[in-house]
Amino acid sequence: MTVLTSGSKGNATVIASAETRVLVDAGLSCRELMKRMAMVKEDPSALDAILITHEHQDHVAGLSVLARRLRIPVYFSEPTHRAWVRMMTPSTTMTYAKWLEHVQREKEARAAQDALETAEARLLTDLESSGAKPCDASGPIQIAAVSAEAEEEDAPETVSRRDPASLPAVEYFQPGTNFSIGDLMITPFTTPHDAADPCGFVFESASESIRMAIATDLGYMPPNVKRALERIDVLLLESNHDLEMLKDGPYPWAVKQRVLSRVGHLSNHATAEFLARDYDGSAAYIVLGHLSETNNVPELALLSAEEAIRERGRLLGNRIMLAQQSAPIAPICL
Repeated sequence: MTVLTSGSKGNATVIASAETRVLVDAGLSCRELMKRMAMVKEDPSALDAILITHEHQDHVAGLSVLARRLRIPVYFSEPTHRAWVRMMTPSTTMTYAKWLEHVQREKEARAAQDALETAEARLLTDLESSGAKPCDASGPIQIAAVSAEAEEEDAPETVSRRDPASLPAVEYFQPGTNFSIGDLMITPFTTPHDAADPCGFVFESASESIRMAIATDLGYMPPNVKRALERIDVLLLESNHDLEMLKDGPYPWAVKQRVLSRVGHLSNHATAEFLARDYDGSAAYIVLGHLSETNNVPELALLSAEEAIRERGRLLGNRIMLAQQSAPIAPICL
């Protein structure tokens, strides 16, 4: 597992087995993601696919450009893909004055077309009356037809280039149902967050007997997530905010309510509570991620998790790490 970035400004993680490499989320620009991968000696061309947890901007900011550049498929749940396409499709409004201009341009275009057709009809009539053979007029007419066909053939490619939601290939998965990419078995699980169909992932390499999981953007820890995070060797887990810092912080009250809600984000306290009560202790590494730069500090998140682990003596072998927003962490290899 290589966490390239984690936080409210962007999220992206590389998961790799011996034969397969996937990127989970693409929350920075294509250029920045390529830069981050180069920093940890990850070859972007070795990626087999991109997986998306949900459609929020901090998880998809560089998705379309990166996928098209690398020519690799993107895996979504179907509701997430639909929500992303709606988000990427520009919705424009038109003033009355603009609408009048648009109508006038259409009238002028129709008038020009009518004039052209009238001129062609007169030309044909003049040629016929002068005794010229029909083939004399076929040249330019055929050339015009070929040009129109060529334009139609070029149109899909042009539209594709201009469509910000265009991707090389889209694959759908369904939370709760396993699927495979190369030698990786992937289990998506539903998470409580305010998105169309948010999910986390468990990755398993059967040949290597290693399981890794990503569980961020959680309002709370429901039973299905707790079950999904059993027998995990490397776990990326959200520890978004300190409760007191959030309550006293600069966010508007409506935003504070969203973060604190059951479809918001996991606090340091909630993460520590999971580690103390429900975590099975199987992970060699626990990576705390999606830390708020405004409502948390790394030392508080780390202290909270370490105290929860310390209360359960048999978990002291677990190593707790912090994912960063500003730079990738060193690859975790088992």
